[in-house]
Amino acid sequence: MAMIPSLFGNNNTTIFDPFSFNMFDPSTETSTAISNTRIDWKETPEAHIFKADVPGLKKEEVKVEVEEGKVLRISGERSVEKEDKIDTWHRTERSSGKFTRSFRLPENVKMDQIKATMENGVLCVVVPKEEEKKRDVKNIQICG
Repeated sequence: MAMIPSLFGNNNTTIFDPFSFNMFDPSTETSTAISNTRIDWKETPEAHIFKADVPGLKKEEVKVEVEEGKVLRISGERSVEKEDKIDTWHRTERSSGKFTRSFRLPENVKMDQIKATMENGVLCVVVPKEEEKKRDVKNIQICG
């Protein structure tokens, strides 16, 4: 829960911070998981496209994996900033920790041609689709 120093000068007393979005979060402010990583999934005629917001992460801190059962897994970790004992922190709102998101891919994807890029804090994973097979339709004449 977010706390701020009391306005009455007693540093041991704290009051509730009404401007905190985490007012019902029992975890501490300094270390919360990046559990709210937002990911969009759209399908085009050629591919499935996943876009994940991962601001502040380097590409080395993000992992894209595909399991045998056609499950796409996007994960990453943002480390806690190192504390210097002489620094005084007034507020820590940036989240740190690990995140993992998994998506079951449809049957019509080319697993060996998946590509991932990252630019300006947005991870883009493109999963190409196999061409739809044209079904041969044979008309059957009805007798009688």
